Amino acid sequence: MRQTADILISGGGVAGLTAAAAFGSAGFRVVCVDPAHPVTQRDADGSDLRSTTFLTPSLAVLQAGGLWDRLEPFATALAVMRIVDAGGAPGEARQIHDFAAADLGQPAFGWNLPNWVLRREMAARLAELPNVSFLPGVASQSVLTRETGALVTLSDGTSWRVCLLVGADGRAGVVRDAAGIAVDTIRYGQKALAFAVTHQAPHRMISTEIHRSGGPFTLVPLQDHQGLPCSAVVWMERGPEALRLSALSVPEFEAAMEQRSCGLLGPLTLASHRTIWPIISQIAARFSAQRTALIAEAAHVVPPIGAQGLNMSLADIGLLLDLSQSLPMGGTEMLTRYHQRRWPEARARLAGIDALNRAAMAGAPPLRDLRAAALAALHGLAPVRKTVMKLGLGVL
Repeated sequence: MRQTADILISGGGVAGLTAAAAFGSAGFRVVCVDPAHPVTQRDADGSDLRSTTFLTPSLAVLQAGGLWDRLEPFATALAVMRIVDAGGAPGEARQIHDFAAADLGQPAFGWNLPNWVLRREMAARLAELPNVSFLPGVASQSVLTRETGALVTLSDGTSWRVCLLVGADGRAGVVRDAAGIAVDTIRYGQKALAFAVTHQAPHRMISTEIHRSGGPFTLVPLQDHQGLPCSAVVWMERGPEALRLSALSVPEFEAAMEQRSCGLLGPLTLASHRTIWPIISQIAARFSAQRTALIAEAAHVVPPIGAQGLNMSLADIGLLLDLSQSLPMGGTEMLTRYHQRRWPEARARLAGIDALNRAAMAGAPPLRDLRAAALAALHGLAPVRKTVMKLGLGVL
């Protein structure tokens, strides 16, 4: 059975759901498919316990999709990005540098939400849009493109003829492979533990990134959990150490957390199960092909540093949405412009985050000292500090 739509989005993660809401709210006929059903409860099996910080420039895409009104009640503002150097004695915070949104005349750099909440609210938004079909449990199986459109066959036996196919199906997605687009991958030998904690001290809207070796230990504010201050944690380490930590008993793991966090928020209590994720950098050779656009991790993957990953994805969606207002949907000019504008920006960000991650992994004391000196220099000069913050927000 063949059906028609303007856009088919392959991938129903946070980026794919956002794209479906944005294009659907703009009046396009959209179908979004994903082989998995979204897990929308915190403690359910398969729940994504990572969190996403939407930086201020990304709010425009959420608002365009009718999402922000749904998400804002669950969001926690991040007013300060705190960088801590813990390269001295174990458990010692030898340097603390705060980068405040107020220095840029803004109330916050962004707002943080748990990923499982995002999936719940985004799926609910799609259900409100009569021109959007969200098909969880259905995968893209084959793709055939022509100048006149794309034909996508799905795992449920249906096929869709569309003007634009959006690949949002992850770092090993079907759409990029079908388009024959190569990918460049950097493997760091790192993994990230993701989980939630409660703590004694309030987070005061401060996101704290603690550097020692192996990668940063990052505490990102969430709304209170069971009456206690709560944060999402991403703890990056070299692979064997991450696996060792993930196997510790809860008391042992909590003791390791407290030392790694330098006790800045008091004792940390594990408030969720632990998940573990591989860390890579990756970029596709092109972000577009005939009738095809790649977004999010199908186009680019970066380590979870500085809240860049999903905000790069929303920049992809925002540009496609803008181009669709003045150019034929899925046409050569639209997709050429998309690649020419997004690929260089994404490549530059990937290079910058790669450098930051390699610095964060440094374990030798002289390299730790060099990292600390560089951080102090960046923070110490107000014009430089403001420029770094604007670059992080993507407004330069």
